[in-house]
Amino acid sequence: MTKSMTGFATRAGRHEGWSWSWDIRSVNGRGLDIRLRMPDWIEGLEQAVRKHVSQRAARGSVTVSLKLQRDAAADDSALDPEALTRALDRLRNVAEAAESAGVSIAPVTAADVLALPGVMRGNAEERDMGGLAKAVLADLAPLMDAFDAARDAEGTALADVIGAQIARIAELTAHSAQLADERRGAQAETLRTNMAKVMDSADKVDPGRLEQELALLVVKSDVTEEIDRLGAHVEAARVLLAEDGPIGRKFDFLTQEFNREANTLCSKAGSAELTRTGLDLKTVIDQMREQVQNVE
Repeated sequence: MTKSMTGFATRAGRHEGWSWSWDIRSVNGRGLDIRLRMPDWIEGLEQAVRKHVSQRAARGSVTVSLKLQRDAAADDSALDPEALTRALDRLRNVAEAAESAGVSIAPVTAADVLALPGVMRGNAEERDMGGLAKAVLADLAPLMDAFDAARDAEGTALADVIGAQIARIAELTAHSAQLADERRGAQAETLRTNMAKVMDSADKVDPGRLEQELALLVVKSDVTEEIDRLGAHVEAARVLLAEDGPIGRKFDFLTQEFNREANTLCSKAGSAELTRTGLDLKTVIDQMREQVQNVE
Protein backbone atom coordinates (compact mmCIF):
# COMPACT_ATOMS: atom_id res chain seq x y z
CA MET A 1 0.00 0.00 0.00
CA THR A 2 1.25 3.45 -0.91
CA LYS A 3 1.71 5.59 2.19
CA SER A 4 1.79 9.37 2.25
CA MET A 5 4.30 11.36 4.26
CA THR A 6 1.51 13.79 5.14
CA GLY A 7 -0.62 12.83 8.13
CA PHE A 8 -2.37 14.17 11.22
CA ALA A 9 -3.93 12.66 14.35
CA THR A 10 -5.00 13.77 17.84
CA ARG A 11 -5.97 11.98 21.03
CA ALA A 12 -7.13 13.18 24.44
CA GLY A 13 -7.28 11.49 27.83
CA ARG A 14 -7.73 11.93 31.59
CA HIS A 15 -6.23 10.34 34.69
CA GLU A 16 -6.70 11.20 38.39
CA GLY A 17 -7.21 14.92 38.02
CA TRP A 18 -4.98 15.32 34.95
CA SER A 19 -6.05 15.87 31.36
CA TRP A 20 -3.92 15.76 28.24
CA SER A 21 -4.03 16.03 24.48
CA TRP A 22 -1.71 14.43 21.95
CA ASP A 23 -1.09 15.94 18.53
CA ILE A 24 0.99 14.38 15.77
CA ARG A 25 1.42 15.73 12.26
CA SER A 26 3.89 15.19 9.45
CA VAL A 27 4.90 16.84 6.20
CA ASN A 28 7.31 15.96 3.41
CA GLY A 29 10.97 15.43 4.21
CA ARG A 30 14.04 13.87 2.63
CA GLY A 31 14.63 11.68 5.70
CA LEU A 32 12.94 11.09 9.06
CA ASP A 33 13.02 14.19 11.26
CA ILE A 34 11.22 13.81 14.62
CA ARG A 35 10.45 16.97 16.62
CA LEU A 36 8.99 16.73 20.11
CA ARG A 37 7.11 19.32 22.18
CA MET A 38 6.20 17.83 25.54
CA PRO A 39 6.90 17.98 29.29
CA ASP A 40 10.32 16.76 30.31
CA TRP A 41 9.34 15.56 33.79
CA ILE A 42 7.65 12.33 32.68
CA GLU A 43 10.41 9.74 32.70
CA GLY A 44 10.90 7.79 29.49
CA LEU A 45 8.36 9.82 27.53
CA GLU A 46 10.66 11.19 24.83
CA GLN A 47 12.36 7.84 24.23
CA ALA A 48 9.00 6.08 23.91
CA VAL A 49 7.67 8.63 21.43
CA ARG A 50 10.76 8.46 19.24
CA LYS A 51 10.60 4.66 19.26
CA HIS A 52 6.93 4.60 18.25
CA VAL A 53 7.40 7.15 15.46
CA SER A 54 10.53 5.52 14.03
CA GLN A 55 8.73 2.16 13.94
CA ARG A 56 5.85 3.58 11.92
CA ALA A 57 7.44 6.25 9.70
CA ALA A 58 10.42 5.93 7.35
CA ARG A 59 10.46 9.49 5.96
CA GLY A 60 8.95 12.87 6.69
CA SER A 61 9.17 15.72 9.17
CA VAL A 62 7.10 14.52 12.12
CA THR A 63 6.09 16.79 15.01
CA VAL A 64 4.59 15.30 18.18
CA SER A 65 3.08 17.51 20.87
CA LEU A 66 1.71 16.65 24.31
CA LYS A 67 -0.13 19.18 26.45
CA LEU A 68 -0.75 18.21 30.08
CA GLN A 69 -2.99 20.13 32.47
CA ARG A 70 -3.90 19.64 36.12
CA ASP A 71 -7.62 20.07 36.82
CA ALA A 72 -8.25 23.04 39.08
CA ALA A 73 -10.58 21.06 41.37
CA ALA A 74 -7.97 18.34 41.84
CA ASP A 75 -4.99 20.64 42.33
CA ASP A 76 -4.00 20.72 46.02
CA SER A 77 -0.62 22.27 45.37
CA ALA A 78 0.46 25.79 46.30
CA LEU A 79 2.24 28.39 44.21
CA ASP A 80 5.91 29.01 45.04
CA PRO A 81 6.40 32.75 44.31
CA GLU A 82 10.19 32.58 44.29
CA ALA A 83 10.24 29.62 41.92
CA LEU A 84 7.67 31.37 39.72
CA THR A 85 9.85 34.49 39.53
CA ARG A 86 12.89 32.42 38.58
CA ALA A 87 10.91 30.55 35.94
CA LEU A 88 9.55 33.77 34.42
CA ASP A 89 13.04 35.31 34.37
CA ARG A 90 14.38 32.27 32.53
CA LEU A 91 11.52 32.38 30.03
CA ARG A 92 12.09 36.11 29.48
CA ASN A 93 15.81 35.54 28.84
CA VAL A 94 15.02 32.79 26.35
CA ALA A 95 12.49 35.00 24.53
CA GLU A 96 14.96 37.91 24.32
CA ALA A 97 17.75 35.66 23.06
CA ALA A 98 15.46 34.12 20.47
CA GLU A 99 14.26 37.53 19.29
CA SER A 100 17.81 38.85 18.92
CA ALA A 101 18.69 35.74 16.89
CA GLY A 102 15.65 36.16 14.67
CA VAL A 103 14.12 32.88 15.92
CA SER A 104 10.38 32.56 16.46
CA ILE A 105 9.21 30.55 19.49
CA ALA A 106 5.73 29.39 20.37
CA PRO A 107 3.77 31.45 22.94
CA VAL A 108 3.90 30.14 26.53
CA THR A 109 0.60 29.79 28.37
CA ALA A 110 -0.03 30.09 32.10
CA ALA A 111 -0.62 26.33 32.21
CA ASP A 112 2.83 25.80 30.66
CA VAL A 113 4.42 27.96 33.36
CA LEU A 114 2.59 26.21 36.20
CA ALA A 115 3.70 22.84 34.86
CA LEU A 116 7.38 23.82 35.10
CA PRO A 117 9.26 21.90 37.82
CA GLY A 118 9.28 23.71 41.16
CA VAL A 119 6.69 26.39 40.37
CA MET A 120 3.99 24.58 42.36
CA ARG A 121 4.82 23.11 45.76
CA GLY A 122 3.75 19.52 45.76
CA ASN A 123 3.32 19.41 41.95
CA ALA A 124 4.45 16.81 39.45
CA GLU A 125 8.02 16.14 40.55
CA GLU A 126 7.00 15.73 44.22
CA ARG A 127 4.16 13.30 43.50
CA ASP A 128 4.24 9.71 42.38
CA MET A 129 3.76 10.26 38.65
CA GLY A 130 3.98 6.59 37.71
CA GLY A 131 0.24 6.20 37.15
CA LEU A 132 0.01 9.35 35.04
CA ALA A 133 3.04 8.39 32.96
CA LYS A 134 1.60 4.94 32.32
CA ALA A 135 -1.77 6.38 31.26
CA VAL A 136 -0.19 8.96 28.97
CA LEU A 137 2.15 6.41 27.35
CA ALA A 138 -0.75 4.00 26.85
CA ASP A 139 -2.23 6.55 24.43
CA LEU A 140 0.79 6.42 22.14
CA ALA A 141 -0.13 3.22 20.28
CA PRO A 142 -3.72 4.34 19.47
CA LEU A 143 -2.38 7.75 18.45
CA MET A 144 0.05 6.13 16.01
CA ASP A 145 -2.72 3.86 14.68
CA ALA A 146 -4.81 6.92 13.85
CA PHE A 147 -1.75 8.62 12.34
CA ASP A 148 -1.07 5.58 10.14
CA ALA A 149 -4.71 5.43 9.07
CA ALA A 150 -4.58 9.08 7.98
CA ARG A 151 -1.39 8.50 5.99
CA ASP A 152 -2.83 5.34 4.44
CA ALA A 153 -5.95 7.19 3.31
CA GLU A 154 -3.86 9.96 1.80
CA GLY A 155 -1.58 7.36 0.21
CA THR A 156 -4.54 5.59 -1.41
CA ALA A 157 -5.65 8.86 -2.98
CA LEU A 158 -2.09 9.53 -4.13
CA ALA A 159 -1.84 6.07 -5.70
CA ASP A 160 -5.02 6.69 -7.68
CA VAL A 161 -3.67 9.99 -9.02
CA ILE A 162 -0.24 8.56 -9.85
CA GLY A 163 -1.80 5.48 -11.43
CA ALA A 164 -3.88 7.67 -13.75
CA GLN A 165 -0.75 9.66 -14.66
CA ILE A 166 1.16 6.46 -15.47
CA ALA A 167 -1.72 5.39 -17.72
CA ARG A 168 -1.60 8.75 -19.49
CA ILE A 169 2.15 8.43 -20.01
CA ALA A 170 1.58 4.97 -21.51
CA GLU A 171 -0.99 6.42 -23.93
CA LEU A 172 1.32 9.23 -25.01
CA THR A 173 4.22 6.79 -25.44
CA ALA A 174 2.10 4.58 -27.70
CA HIS A 175 1.01 7.64 -29.67
CA SER A 176 4.66 8.69 -30.03
CA ALA A 177 5.52 5.26 -31.44
CA GLN A 178 2.68 5.59 -33.97
CA LEU A 179 3.82 9.06 -35.04
CA ALA A 180 7.40 7.84 -35.37
CA ASP A 181 6.25 5.05 -37.68
CA GLU A 182 4.15 7.43 -39.77
CA ARG A 183 6.98 9.89 -40.29
CA ARG A 184 9.45 7.30 -41.61
CA GLY A 185 8.07 7.43 -45.14
CA ALA A 186 8.19 11.22 -45.25
CA GLN A 187 11.71 11.22 -43.81
CA ALA A 188 12.91 8.73 -46.40
CA GLU A 189 11.44 10.80 -49.23
CA THR A 190 12.99 14.00 -47.85
CA LEU A 191 16.33 12.24 -47.52
CA ARG A 192 16.21 10.98 -51.13
CA THR A 193 15.35 14.47 -52.41
CA ASN A 194 18.19 16.08 -50.48
CA MET A 195 20.66 13.44 -51.63
CA ALA A 196 19.69 14.04 -55.26
CA LYS A 197 20.28 17.78 -54.79
CA VAL A 198 23.69 17.13 -53.28
CA MET A 199 24.70 14.75 -56.04
CA ASP A 200 23.55 17.14 -58.76
CA SER A 201 25.27 20.23 -57.34
CA ALA A 202 28.57 18.70 -56.27
CA ASP A 203 31.43 18.05 -58.68
CA LYS A 204 32.82 15.29 -56.56
CA VAL A 205 31.25 13.61 -53.55
CA ASP A 206 33.23 11.45 -51.16
CA PRO A 207 31.14 8.27 -50.85
CA GLY A 208 32.60 7.48 -47.42
CA ARG A 209 31.82 10.92 -46.05
CA LEU A 210 28.33 10.78 -47.52
CA GLU A 211 27.73 7.42 -45.87
CA GLN A 212 28.86 8.80 -42.51
CA GLU A 213 26.55 11.80 -42.77
CA LEU A 214 23.59 9.60 -43.70
CA ALA A 215 24.25 7.30 -40.76
CA LEU A 216 24.47 10.29 -38.43
CA LEU A 217 21.15 11.65 -39.68
CA VAL A 218 19.48 8.29 -39.11
CA VAL A 219 20.80 8.05 -35.54
CA LYS A 220 19.79 11.60 -34.71
CA SER A 221 16.23 11.07 -35.91
CA ASP A 222 15.60 7.54 -34.57
CA VAL A 223 13.47 7.61 -31.38
CA THR A 224 12.96 3.85 -31.09
CA GLU A 225 15.21 3.50 -28.03
CA GLU A 226 13.57 6.41 -26.23
CA ILE A 227 10.10 4.99 -26.83
CA ASP A 228 11.21 1.53 -25.72
CA ARG A 229 12.72 2.92 -22.52
CA LEU A 230 9.60 4.96 -21.79
CA GLY A 231 7.57 1.77 -22.12
CA ALA A 232 9.91 -0.04 -19.75
CA HIS A 233 9.67 2.82 -17.24
CA VAL A 234 5.87 2.63 -17.38
CA GLU A 235 5.96 -1.05 -16.42
CA ALA A 236 8.52 -0.36 -13.67
CA ALA A 237 6.31 2.42 -12.28
CA ARG A 238 3.27 0.14 -12.16
CA VAL A 239 5.23 -2.55 -10.32
CA LEU A 240 6.67 0.00 -7.89
CA LEU A 241 3.26 1.52 -7.16
CA ALA A 242 1.94 -1.91 -6.17
CA GLU A 243 4.79 -2.58 -3.69
CA ASP A 244 4.45 -2.37 0.09
CA GLY A 245 6.79 -0.24 2.16
CA PRO A 246 8.59 3.03 1.40
CA ILE A 247 8.83 3.65 -2.36
CA GLY A 248 9.15 7.44 -2.56
CA ARG A 249 12.90 7.63 -3.20
CA LYS A 250 12.79 4.96 -5.92
CA PHE A 251 9.81 6.62 -7.55
CA ASP A 252 11.49 10.02 -7.52
CA PHE A 253 14.51 8.54 -9.32
CA LEU A 254 12.21 6.84 -11.84
CA THR A 255 10.47 10.14 -12.67
CA GLN A 256 13.89 11.60 -13.45
CA GLU A 257 14.47 8.75 -15.91
CA PHE A 258 11.05 9.40 -17.46
CA ASN A 259 11.93 13.06 -17.91
CA ARG A 260 15.30 12.28 -19.48
CA GLU A 261 13.72 10.12 -22.19
CA ALA A 262 10.97 12.67 -22.86
CA ASN A 263 13.58 15.42 -23.30
CA THR A 264 15.52 13.30 -25.80
CA LEU A 265 12.32 12.42 -27.64
CA CYS A 266 11.52 16.13 -28.08
CA SER A 267 15.03 16.95 -29.29
CA LYS A 268 14.90 14.18 -31.93
CA ALA A 269 11.23 14.56 -32.87
CA GLY A 270 11.68 16.04 -36.34
CA SER A 271 7.96 16.78 -36.66
CA ALA A 272 5.57 19.23 -35.05
CA GLU A 273 3.10 16.52 -34.00
CA LEU A 274 5.73 14.35 -32.33
CA THR A 275 7.18 17.41 -30.60
CA ARG A 276 3.74 18.30 -29.19
CA THR A 277 3.32 14.75 -27.92
CA GLY A 278 6.75 14.89 -26.30
CA LEU A 279 5.84 18.14 -24.57
CA ASP A 280 2.60 16.58 -23.33
CA LEU A 281 4.68 13.72 -21.94
CA LYS A 282 6.94 16.16 -20.09
CA THR A 283 3.91 17.92 -18.60
CA VAL A 284 2.41 14.70 -17.23
CA ILE A 285 5.79 13.52 -15.94
CA ASP A 286 6.31 16.81 -14.08
CA GLN A 287 2.83 16.51 -12.56
CA MET A 288 3.58 12.95 -11.49
CA ARG A 289 6.86 13.97 -9.90
CA GLU A 290 5.03 16.58 -7.81
CA GLN A 291 2.74 13.86 -6.46
CA VAL A 292 5.63 11.47 -5.86
CA GLN A 293 7.21 14.03 -3.51
CA ASN A 294 4.37 13.21 -1.08
CA VAL A 295 5.00 9.45 -1.10
CA GLU A 296 6.90 7.92 1.80
